Amino acid sequence: MDYENAQIAEIYDLVNSRAQDTDFYLSLAGPRPCSVLDLGCGTGMLCCALAERGHRVTGVDPAAAMLAVARSKSHAEQVEWVEASAQSYKAQRRFDLIVMTGHAFQVLLTDADVLAVLETMRAHLTERGRVAFETRNPRVDWAGEWAGRARRLPGGKLLETLEITGKDGEFISFQTSCRLPHGTLTTSSTLRFPSREHVEALIARSGLAVREVFGDWHAGPFDPASSREIIFTGQIAG
Repeated sequence: MDYENAQIAEIYDLVNSRAQDTDFYLSLAGPRPCSVLDLGCGTGMLCCALAERGHRVTGVDPAAAMLAVARSKSHAEQVEWVEASAQSYKAQRRFDLIVMTGHAFQVLLTDADVLAVLETMRAHLTERGRVAFETRNPRVDWAGEWAGRARRLPGGKLLETLEITGKDGEFISFQTSCRLPHGTLTTSSTLRFPSREHVEALIARSGLAVREVFGDWHAGPFDPASSREIIFTGQIAG
């Protein structure tokens, strides 16, 4: 989606309200203060929730419009905000927990981009630190579920519709429209749906090692036939 569009950034939280994934990632950080890097932090919902709990947080996103929304939130002043892609981010700091949430992993459409992000994680992780991210299970018929979807967003003023525009192997393309009181915002997206096995192979190539694979936000086991999510946690290999 065109997250550089200020109007899209402003309604992002209405379209993507806080859900079980936020609580899952908060639980990974734990109750004791630690350092957290959120790659693709968007409007900073998770970053600010982490900062509220006393964690030292850096949020990284390539879209200035999304970061502008993030900076307006409660506890945003406690977060370091960095405008950069997850592939290119570099810092001298090391983090206890590095996350990529909101299915942002699926906007990485090539193995080269995935490896670049995993290598960013590896390079910025403390010796005993953990990484975590998720992708949707490709065995679910996402195109079928999403085709023609229409939903009224909280408050009733926005209507979001979704139209599938293409499906090719691991890739699904779609057009999202949000009807506003004074016009309609339309944007196009393509997501990748890699298999668990392929992601694990890329994790191994990056110098990380898979620690756990969950199938839901309650940390249940991954079932290839029924799980909707593939949630990975990892650590430095060796």
